Amino acid sequence: MAEAIIFDKKRLLPCSAHLTGQYGIDDLYIGVPIKLGGNGVEEIIEIELTDDELGSLQHSAATYQEGIALLGY
Repeated sequence: MAEAIIFDKKRLLPCSAHLTGQYGIDDLYIGVPIKLGGNGVEEIIEIELTDDELGSLQHSAATYQEGIALLGY
């Protein structure tokens, strides 16, 4: 990751990133494919998911959000 940023490699990597509507998820850091370069996360890659895959991802996001809410954040 450091090499991708330092040398502006524009690498595609799985990484936790702040989603702002991608995959139907908003205001949550969760692992997704990203393009990482000199500016950090340069793009969140939205790959085509089946309905089951998207449902599972959104269910995981909801579980995280519930845990965060329980902690008072």
